[in-house]
Amino acid sequence: MVRTIPKSRQDESRSISENSTWGIRRRFEQGKLHINHTKFLGYDKNKDGNLVINEKQAKIVRLIYAEFLDGKGACRIARDLESGGVLNWNGKAKWYEGSIRKMLTNEKYKGDALLQKTYTIDFLNKKRADNNGQVPQYYVEGSHPAIIDKEMWEAVQLEMERRRNYALEYGIQKLEYATADNPFAGRVICGCCGQVFGRKVWNSTDDRFRRVIWRCNGKYLVKGKKGCESRHIDDGVLHQAFISVFNTMVENRECFMKKWRDRLASGNVLVRYKSKQFIGILAEAERLNEFDLDLHFALVEKVTAHSEKRLTIHLLDGTEVECEIE
Repeated sequence: MVRTIPKSRQDESRSISENSTWGIRRRFEQGKLHINHTKFLGYDKNKDGNLVINEKQAKIVRLIYAEFLDGKGACRIARDLESGGVLNWNGKAKWYEGSIRKMLTNEKYKGDALLQKTYTIDFLNKKRADNNGQVPQYYVEGSHPAIIDKEMWEAVQLEMERRRNYALEYGIQKLEYATADNPFAGRVICGCCGQVFGRKVWNSTDDRFRRVIWRCNGKYLVKGKKGCESRHIDDGVLHQAFISVFNTMVENRECFMKKWRDRLASGNVLVRYKSKQFIGILAEAERLNEFDLDLHFALVEKVTAHSEKRLTIHLLDGTEVECEIE
C-alpha cells in the first residue's frame, strides 16, 4: 500500500532533514566525528562519544592486515576466519571477501576518518548513496586511536595495487587467484609467449594413475593448432623449484640479508615492510625438505617457465633466482 504524505508534512520533513544535515556538516567542518562504530570491527564509544579501541576485536583487525601482507588473499582470510569460528562485528562467524577488502582500505584503522562517505538522497525514506563528489567530504587526521600503524596501512594499499596491476598485466580475471589447494594458480608465466600457465589433470583410462601438469594457456588458442612452443611442467617440479630456491637463500643467507637491510631505508613503505619481513623469515630459517605453503605465499610473486625443468622464481622484493630441477 502506497501512502501519500501531505505537502505540508513533506515540507516539514524536508526542513527537519535540511537542518539536521546542516548541523552534521558543520560538525564535520569542525572535525567532530559522527561515526556509527557498530558497523565495523575494532572500536567502541566511551561515555563522551569518542572512539576507543576494543582490544579483543582489534587483535582480529591486526591479524587480517598481517595475513594480507604475508601473502594471503581476502577470500582465503575470510575462509580461515570462518573455519576458526572468529566472530565478526555482528557477533556471527560469517565473513565475506568484500568485507575483508573494505577493512583493508578503511582509513579509520590508522586513526583517521573520512567523513560523509555517503549522503541522503531522499529525505522522506532516508535513502542514502555513495558520495562521489555530490557533497563535500572532510578528512580528519589523528581523530582517534589507531589500531594499525600508518606505515603498515600504507603498505597494504600498495600491496593491493601491486596485485591489481599483476592481474591486469597477465589478464587474470580474479585477484588472488591462487589458493591453499592450488598455490600456483595465476603465478606460472610462460617464458616463450608470456601467457599464464593453466593447471590440467591427466587421468589414465583405467584410473590407475593421476598426473597434475601445467600448460601454457596460449598453446592451443585455436583447437588443433599449436600457438606456443612451450612444453608442459609437472606440478611436482614447481614445488621442488621453490624448495631449491629457498634452500639457496638459506645457504647464501648473508648475501640476501645485506640486500634487504639496505632496502630498509627505501622511500617505499611496501619495500621496507617486505625487506623487514624477509629478514625475519631468513634469520632463523633452516633448509626445507618439503614444500611450505605459507613461505611460498609470503615470498613468491611468480614463476617463469623456460622449459620443463628450467624455471625462474621471482620473489616479491624483485629478486630473481634461476633453478634447474634434475
